[in-house]
Amino acid sequence: MLGRLYEGQTCSAAWALEVVGERWSLLIIRDAMFADVTRFSDFQRRLGIAPNILAKRLEAFVAEGIFEMRGQDTEHREYVLTRKGADLKPVIIALSAWGDRWVAPHGAPIAYKHKDCGGRVTQELHCSKCGETPKLADVVARLTKAAERSR
Repeated sequence: MLGRLYEGQTCSAAWALEVVGERWSLLIIRDAMFADVTRFSDFQRRLGIAPNILAKRLEAFVAEGIFEMRGQDTEHREYVLTRKGADLKPVIIALSAWGDRWVAPHGAPIAYKHKDCGGRVTQELHCSKCGETPKLADVVARLTKAAERSR
């Protein structure tokens, strides 16, 4: 795993990848989020992940506050997403949309739906000032005051 500090990186994406960027991380979170998986054995069975890697990931997620561990008995222990973990839902949806477009060999294997009405859930960029949906080429990155203060 990469170190916690990214020398010369002033970027929340880089910092977030340290927490959830490992190969299995988003798949573990995805299964907790969309398949209601909470037990170690169920994560392992669904993902085919080595037990030592799964244990390390879940331990790190608990330490980061992404999961909350419930129960002490190892057979009945559950890993439940916290609000911090649940806030990764748009990340999973966006990554899936990109995968559907660019790497899925036969089209989208999963559709994200609104539980109440059954409509398909999509994501769009949106300008908080004018309300428009900008073209990707029109989205730029600028340092914030917080970044300038940290220099």
